[in-house]
Amino acid sequence: MGALELAVSQTRDSQFYPSSIEKGIRSERALKVALTEMYLQGVSTRKVAKITEQLCGFEVSSASLSRTAADLDEELEKWRHRPLDCFPYVFLDARYEKIRHGGAVVSAAVLIAIGVDTAGVRHILGVSVALSEAEVHWREFLRSLQSRGLHGVLLFTSDKHEGLKSGLRTVFPSVPWQRCQFHLQQNAQSYVPRQDMKKKVAADTRHIFNTPDLSEAKRLLEITIEKWKKSAPKLAAWMEENIDEGLTVFQFPEEHRKKLRTNNPLERVNKEIKRRTRVVSIFPNDASCLRLVSALLREISDEWETGKRYLRPIAITLHSVNTINMSHCPT
Repeated sequence: MGALELAVSQTRDSQFYPSSIEKGIRSERALKVALTEMYLQGVSTRKVAKITEQLCGFEVSSASLSRTAADLDEELEKWRHRPLDCFPYVFLDARYEKIRHGGAVVSAAVLIAIGVDTAGVRHILGVSVALSEAEVHWREFLRSLQSRGLHGVLLFTSDKHEGLKSGLRTVFPSVPWQRCQFHLQQNAQSYVPRQDMKKKVAADTRHIFNTPDLSEAKRLLEITIEKWKKSAPKLAAWMEENIDEGLTVFQFPEEHRKKLRTNNPLERVNKEIKRRTRVVSIFPNDASCLRLVSALLREISDEWETGKRYLRPIAITLHSVNTINMSHCPT
């Protein structure tokens, strides 16, 4: 609430200090912790004010809540810049949040990276708030991961975005890229000319992705392209150009493929972020957006790191890495 000047009695032969002051300090800390937790759980400022009025006899303003949340910044900054290690599998994605920038409300891109370590455990590797998903922003984000020690990456999984692909070509040019199969199936529906064809096209695409090996997947892809050439020529042309980008995962261990072929881990994370950030609606600036999202991601990462493995331990030798077909690498 502000500074309060107190006169503390001086004593010569004993160490006297008012116990009420120490109790007040502890209470203030407890209140700040409570406010921070409410903030992270997505409780609105209006509800926080009602709670503090009942508990303490006064309302906490939105400005006070923001100042309390700002105390997290130093801690979160250390977490975002912590050293990284070997992460064979990395998932990349972005979501958009409304922020005030330059006197206007804009949609800012929240760039997120998830990694799976050699023990098969997931970690949130990094997060950044940028004005868009342009190559310059993805390149800067990927270089920040690299500078923090990220190495040993065998596969990137993401949706197709030109800025992201260009960033990967620049920073990790030799690492294969897997295009999210779920998004590929969704994209295919945009090229289906009639409603009654959509289920058949979806089944054909799933059949390609669910085959046991790469050669069979390519064989089915050729058959499917030929099947739709006359009735849906745009779909056939799109499949010929794009489906191959979703087959990179066949070069990796079979027991890992199911969880590497889509961006589902990040989709779930994005849903959790949305659940918390929709209370805010519009962030006053990019720093406030980064603060909240970072705190949520750190919480999620802590749960993953102390929970069950996402994959079985990853034991891929250098020889197997060198023999991976690089034809699907984003170069």
